Order: sequence, then structure tokens, then C-alpha cells
Amino acid sequence: MLLVEDDELMRRSFTVALERYGYQVRAAADGLTGLESFRDDGFDLLILDVMLPGLDGIGLCRRVRESSLVPILMMSARGDGLDIVAGLEAGADDYVVKPVETGVLVARIRSLLRRATYPPSPAPGQSADAPTPSGAALLVFGDLAIDTGGLEVSVGGVPVALTPTELKLLLEFAAHPGIVLERHTLLRDVWDYGWDGDSRVVDLCVQRLRGKLGRDRIETVRGFGYKLRR
Repeated sequence: MLLVEDDELMRRSFTVALERYGYQVRAAADGLTGLESFRDDGFDLLILDVMLPGLDGIGLCRRVRESSLVPILMMSARGDGLDIVAGLEAGADDYVVKPVETGVLVARIRSLLRRATYPPSPAPGQSADAPTPSGAALLVFGDLAIDTGGLEVSVGGVPVALTPTELKLLLEFAAHPGIVLERHTLLRDVWDYGWDGDSRVVDLCVQRLRGKLGRDRIETVRGFGYKLRR
């Protein structure tokens, strides 16, 4: 994984702690160096501090999202709501507020990596219009098609690129078409939060999904949550 953190003590501390958990970590001290490292080598996950010299973490996240769906975890020292929202809008999958305990950081990392290798199954009660050889299904909702075997999504026959988190969220909606899913349920089932999490991660991910699939695809049920229109 790639860790981009400008504070030398934190950078070393995070690197040592994560390596003790068996992760291979490359560290960078600024956004431009982090971007260069990302372009030179493949990483399975990025951890980006928001406040970086030169190219900040939000700008770096946007640059990465121009070419990659790699899971991204943002870190904010202030817990500033604007920083958090900006990072999620830029395409980050999740965030933590510093100082953060190593156990919490590792839990978030493991959750992101699980989503990146998520093995979906056909939606309960949803007929498979075109079964794949693996037994997975092609789920169709109007012009939205979801291949749960090939992990491919298209709208009107045009492929749509989704991050692992966006894809798992969509699959969760597709497993319960027409049923309202509450934010805390989505935090538990998609983000793997075993505690109360920030519902903004759900709202911003739904917003990104709407931008890619069409704004009317996922309906807001005020006071409750969201549902996928049949």
C-alpha cells in the first residue's frame, strides 16, 4: 500500500505499525511524490493525509481517480466536516480522523481490501436473466445491467466504472430492489462498521453512484434511507 503523510513522525509510526500487521508499505512525504509513486508502481490501497504540501490529499485523490479505482482511505487531523466531505466527493472510500489507534486504522484497511475482492452472489429472489457459467447472474433494472459474476455494470449498454465500495453498495441495493435500506444498515453491510459510523460516507457514495448511473436510479426516502427503483 502507499501511505502519503507529510509529518515524519506519523509517517514512520504508521509505517512501522502497519508492517507489524504484515502489510508492505511505501511512504511518501508530499502529494506530488505520492502521485509519482502511484504512477510508477501498482498499489492495492492508498492512505492519503488531507493536509499535504504542494498537491494536497484531496487533489491527489482526484488525480488518482482519473485513472484508477484503487481503494482510498483519507486521513484528516482536524476532523473538519468540510475536509471529510471534500475527500469523499473526490472519490475516497472512507476516512479516519487523526490521532487514530492502530487497531482502528487496520480495521478500516481490512474492510477496504475485503470490498476490493468482494465475491457477490445473486440477489435473493431476483431472477437471473442471463446466468453466467459461474452461476452468477445478470441483474437487469430497466437499462441498468449488473453482471455479478464479471463484476461489470452498464447503463444502456455503456460500461460504467465503479470503485469497489460503489460496486458493493450497488450490489446491496440490487439484492433488495424496491426496499428501503437505512444508513446504519448500509454502514454495517457495505462499510463493515461494527459501531456507529458517519452516515456522510453513505450519502456521498450514493451521490457518486447517482452521478454515474443516473440521478433517478436511487431514491431518497426522507427520514429513513435509500432504495433502488425497480
